[in-house]
Amino acid sequence: MDTKAFKRTLQHSENYNRKGFGHQAEVTTQLQSEYQSSLIQEIRDRNYVLESGNVTIRLAQAFGFCWGVERAVAMAYETRQHFPTEQIWITNEIIHNPSVNQRMQEMAVKFIPVETGKKDFSVVETNDVVILPAFGASVQEMQILHDKGCKIVDTTCPWVSKVWNTVEKHKKIDYTSIIHGKYKHEETVATSSFAGKYLIVLNLKEAQYVADYILKGGNREEFLQKFAKACSAGFDPDQDLARVGIANQTTMLKGETEQIGKLFERTMMQKYGPAELNEHFQSFNTICDATQERQDAMLELVQHDLDLMVVIGGFNSSNTTQLQQIAFERGIPSYHIDCVERIKSGSAIEHRQLNGELAIAQNWLPAGKIVVGVTSGASTPDKVVEDIIEKIFTLKA
Repeated sequence: MDTKAFKRTLQHSENYNRKGFGHQAEVTTQLQSEYQSSLIQEIRDRNYVLESGNVTIRLAQAFGFCWGVERAVAMAYETRQHFPTEQIWITNEIIHNPSVNQRMQEMAVKFIPVETGKKDFSVVETNDVVILPAFGASVQEMQILHDKGCKIVDTTCPWVSKVWNTVEKHKKIDYTSIIHGKYKHEETVATSSFAGKYLIVLNLKEAQYVADYILKGGNREEFLQKFAKACSAGFDPDQDLARVGIANQTTMLKGETEQIGKLFERTMMQKYGPAELNEHFQSFNTICDATQERQDAMLELVQHDLDLMVVIGGFNSSNTTQLQQIAFERGIPSYHIDCVERIKSGSAIEHRQLNGELAIAQNWLPAGKIVVGVTSGASTPDKVVEDIIEKIFTLKA
């Protein structure tokens, strides 16, 4: 399928919208009342530090809603306002935040049902409205919706679209896209649908395995089994790794994406020589500015003397997990929670561990004077952060 041509056709369709409907003023007021926080603004005004009793809160200097998320949520609100009586669907969570997705359901925006691991688009009627979330949607899903003739509201973050353009470039010159990401993540599913040949690597360890295979060869069947769910149909590691380009899921750790890029650059240089490098390797900067800013702010925050770290965001939020990883690597007691209800008491907190499992931590809030670092992922409203900070103040009062 010529995905570039299809995308062009879709974007010129009268049923397609990615600019909103002219209700920005009313929606902005509504979003401010529902998601913004006077307490968080006060902490910003106090140079990101607030003391109350024996608690000092240190807030990261970049956190919470990014521009792409704000845009997606605002467009979803606008869609409901512009189509007050139509049935509205959304192909995935609008963003990875439980309170925002709950709000979508309260606004009668329905999620496409999933049956045996696959989305059931048969529920969508011709005159229905379908929102594509900030992570985007696969080209196959867009094709189905376009063929049905329903109205499509595309809130895909422009940074995600930039990655799609990158893998399109790889495809045009017959390069394999090596995508740093999680093969199940909606964004990576969408990105890979625009690629030609692709291979998804989760981390530097998997990238090193691929680099070693390029240089030394190896067990082909073992390779294909290892990446069975993370490569394009018919992928052949003995043929398809001769020319590679780097892309990424925008919410992965910036430093690791850069390391993976440099690893493959060195690998292709070693195999083919410096003069032939450009014939075998391509890399464009597809690291999202907002993700980078939040990670940089977190790296600055953990330089301070912190007693513990609270990382706030949806449990399926990749960029929040990366922030948690930074605290973990520095040995700071840290807790990834998605809402204030996870704080059961001053002695018990339910949190997501890096392995994805939920756990109850005991005696998480130390006695006496403490300094608490706080940050939140790009899908987290300030109001959620406010609730959690106020709960900590109350428990330590």
